Amino acid sequence: MVPFGGKMVCQVVNFAGNGFGQAVTAAAVALLLRLFSGPGPVLLPEEEFDDADNNGDYAGDDGDGEAPVTGKVVPMTIRWRNITCSLSDKSSKTVRFLLKNVSGEAKPGRLLAIMGPSGSGKTTLLNVLAGQLMASPRLHLSGLLEVNGRPSSNKAYKFAFVRQEDLFFSQLTVRETLSIAAELQLPEIASVEERDEYVNNLLFKLGLVSCADSNVGDAKVRGISGGEKKRLSLACELIASPSVIFADEPTTGLDAFQAERVMETLRQLAQDGHTVIFSIHQPRGSVYSKFDDIVLLTEGALIYAGPAHDEPLAYFSKFGYHCPDHVNPAEFLADLISIDYSSAKSVYSSQKRIDALVESFAEHSSAVLCATPLTAGLGAHCGQKLRKKIVVKRKRAWWRQFFLLLKRAWMQASRDGPTNKVRARMSIASAIIFGSVFWRMGRSQTSIQDRMGLLQVAAINTAMAALTKTVGVFPKERAIVDRERAKGSYALGPYLLSKLIAEIPVGAAFPLMFGAVLYPMARLHPSLSRFGKFCGIVTAESFAASAMGLTVGAMVPSTEAAMAVGPSLMTVFIVFGGYYVNADNTPIIFRWIPRVSLIRWAFQGLCINEFKGLQFDHQNSFDIETGEQALERFSLGGSSIQDTVIAQSRILLFWYWTTYLLLEKNKPKYQQLEPIPSEQSKTQLHLETLDPDQIEQLNQFDPPPAKQVESNKLVESPQIDDPIGPFVLEGTK
Repeated sequence: MVPFGGKMVCQVVNFAGNGFGQAVTAAAVALLLRLFSGPGPVLLPEEEFDDADNNGDYAGDDGDGEAPVTGKVVPMTIRWRNITCSLSDKSSKTVRFLLKNVSGEAKPGRLLAIMGPSGSGKTTLLNVLAGQLMASPRLHLSGLLEVNGRPSSNKAYKFAFVRQEDLFFSQLTVRETLSIAAELQLPEIASVEERDEYVNNLLFKLGLVSCADSNVGDAKVRGISGGEKKRLSLACELIASPSVIFADEPTTGLDAFQAERVMETLRQLAQDGHTVIFSIHQPRGSVYSKFDDIVLLTEGALIYAGPAHDEPLAYFSKFGYHCPDHVNPAEFLADLISIDYSSAKSVYSSQKRIDALVESFAEHSSAVLCATPLTAGLGAHCGQKLRKKIVVKRKRAWWRQFFLLLKRAWMQASRDGPTNKVRARMSIASAIIFGSVFWRMGRSQTSIQDRMGLLQVAAINTAMAALTKTVGVFPKERAIVDRERAKGSYALGPYLLSKLIAEIPVGAAFPLMFGAVLYPMARLHPSLSRFGKFCGIVTAESFAASAMGLTVGAMVPSTEAAMAVGPSLMTVFIVFGGYYVNADNTPIIFRWIPRVSLIRWAFQGLCINEFKGLQFDHQNSFDIETGEQALERFSLGGSSIQDTVIAQSRILLFWYWTTYLLLEKNKPKYQQLEPIPSEQSKTQLHLETLDPDQIEQLNQFDPPPAKQVESNKLVESPQIDDPIGPFVLEGTK
């Protein structure tokens, strides 16, 4: 394949010419060869998987190396110890701890809630457990994460991560969204009937039957409600039957009723065998009653971890903090672990209370954390099973991915009625305005300047309209694509190619509307073939501008930034567009800009199409008699429309190639969990080999430091027995 590709690239380069065009054409052809001839996914041998660190899937109990049985949930117990996350500030040379030695456990069939005030580290802990903490050189993350008793990462099992923002293709219905996701993620389901049945089961399971045929909607078009979108996010994540479900504040932005429905859905998923971990700010009483386990964080420190319901109230009552009757326990806990900033005195007292509670819980939980074996019970059994039965999931064939993505892109582009109506109205309105200003131009000497000006504004208007639409939409779509690619649903090549082809019919309609209204109003060159070439040139320019918008959207982090960068970059191309600065007078250091300016090539093609063969009225010897003379005066002679079309094609391929590289380079990178310091791990390993009785004897001969004893006296009651101890990590009643 390499010799064939090199030969083909050389042929295209020789055909394309010299200079910048060679480089762009060679790179574009090399990209296409890579996209169409790239190898598919390969199954790794089972014994090599542990060292390869690839995205694997748990095969279940079959052990035959095939795809896992759809809908089967493999139980997973996750335990984390001494998770510490710090953020350094180089300017002030300070370090802020986001998490401080946080430990805990989540078991299958139980609903674990991470609670705490704003800024307590809830989302950070959830991202760490899910392996979704964005990488940064300023971050330092350490600790121990175990899956079924084995040190592991989130790549060793199937997991779902539901973010706060619900991002979907707005013009697809709920059923279509799930169907396409199922086709992409479940290649083992071949028949349409089985897939439809699987999707229908998901709709019933998540309570989405009533809105199954409704568009998802967005800010422009009303669709399903916020609670239904949250449940749809869960449904999309549940397609691959994940063992663990992470949800980041799933009730945020919902009313009380919708919030309770979402929590009831999570509770049912936990009862089905999933391990469910989610963060939540301040739930209502009925929502709190659904929790099985709870983790309380404040300022990154652990203040309680164990069963929910009445156990945390009983634990804090030992220190004199009693929950009043008829008060939501969640509100009581939120008030207890929050700092009151109303006055300096309240800040001091609340901070002192929280510090004492943190130290007390650390003292109570240390023996249980260290005495619990790493591979006990279910963990050891499933850990051995997990090691043997991990396979790499086969993806769908390249052409099948392309077909599905083309189908989705076409539905999104063709159904976007509000956007298409606005673009159609703006195209017609701008054509009417320009046609009125340049109404029925004649053949006088002054009409030469008018024609040049009209063709320039036509090129600018077409490019800006296509660019603005793309940069306003693609950054949000990129977030969806990054999320789906992270799950291994499809490759980047089929997505970009499907997007280009799907937008051709819709994208070509608006330049055609613009040309159909403007051309007769301005009375440009009266020829049907010239009119067709005019529309073809502005259409090609529109696609090139859209490709440039994709590059801008892939380069910047947000829609606002894209809206700022895109027009600014286009302004440079407008200046060197051939009308304001003559190509012969362009400074040497800027001579490359006209060669890559899509507006310059569109303007040149429109001028050649308009002026060639045109005769002008003249009275003086220095007057311009023919259109060819006008082209020579503007340094546009010696070229043809074919040259401009080839140049536009090169620019289009160049921007798509750049978009591909940027999307590949800017793939989300996540912070790696570093092992805990050696001295601390040695101490833990030594304690883990001891029995609980030995731990208790060891604690009797090794009392805590004096400072801890003093702080404990501030909050502890004379009671010695600790009924909460066995529940701190085990999570059973």
